[in-house]
Amino acid sequence: MANKSKRYWGFVTADVPAAAVAAQAKMQEDAGLEGLMAAQLYSTPFIPLAAAATVTSRVRLLSGIALAFTRSPYETAVAAMDMDRISGGRFILGLGCSVRALSEEIYGMPYGKPLAHMREVVEIIRMVISKAHTGELQRYEGVYHQHDFNLLEWLSPPPPLRTDLPIWIAALRGPLVSLAAEIADGVMGHPIWTVPWATTKIPEALEQGLKRGGKQRSDIEFQAGLYVAPSNDRAEAINDARPTVAFYAGAAQYEEYFAAHGFREEARRLQEGVKHGGHAGAAHLVPDEMAETFVICGTPDEVRKKIEPIWEVADSLVLVPPAYALPPEKLMAYVGAIASTFYS
Repeated sequence: MANKSKRYWGFVTADVPAAAVAAQAKMQEDAGLEGLMAAQLYSTPFIPLAAAATVTSRVRLLSGIALAFTRSPYETAVAAMDMDRISGGRFILGLGCSVRALSEEIYGMPYGKPLAHMREVVEIIRMVISKAHTGELQRYEGVYHQHDFNLLEWLSPPPPLRTDLPIWIAALRGPLVSLAAEIADGVMGHPIWTVPWATTKIPEALEQGLKRGGKQRSDIEFQAGLYVAPSNDRAEAINDARPTVAFYAGAAQYEEYFAAHGFREEARRLQEGVKHGGHAGAAHLVPDEMAETFVICGTPDEVRKKIEPIWEVADSLVLVPPAYALPPEKLMAYVGAIASTFYS
């Protein structure tokens, strides 16, 4: 069983048949994990979590993440309430901004100023969850969203299982961490974080947000994320980490984050490389030092020791293998190595 003082989260995915989703979920619940997440990148996070809900009874279920700007906040609120009913009150709505290009170019939805937009989305979602069934909602006039809720009286939506359904916000840098601490029930750290970033930069941002919101540290849950590649073949682990680092460093919106770690020029080269060859084709541009900075590589004992300081600040942790461009058998080998290193 997982150590009770160290709470870990796992993943379920939508790229496999239902039986495989069920097996993923049941195995991780049986291993003692705190909860299961599903991301929105190639698919919606709600469908695999709904499948997981039907075969589990204890683990919490988190959309990690649902993109905040690519659908109506009303639709997001309805999906969250559905998930909470299906899971018997185990759902957490995890929201994230992601990068501008994903919202505007792929989804064709406005991105705007992410902090202000996220604040508005969370406000609407909370309103819908708490009041859509009461007939109190009429209109909402915001900068990014306008809603006329008068028809809800005719539709008579059912009450939610919980009017205080928890909302967590994912963040990479300080300003969004601070906003999450202020207005949300939890903060989700980006898995491309480094341990020094999480332990030295993030606590101040958390404290600023908590102060603005009139909250205590105990009022929120802070879930950190880390990319890890436990392996007895260090060179292979570093090589496997390169495409994942290239994926994030190749996005212009992430440049300042990599620059803060001393890798601005490398990030700029990767931005150009990704344009022509994708993250897999640009992976060779990631030097060893950069790969090891953002993906923790080493033997299981070394990786365990390197992540230990994260528990000084985090309430729970999600450990992610460097999945980008890896063949399925290698990805599953890392999943197994993470499980045997941390959950057994």
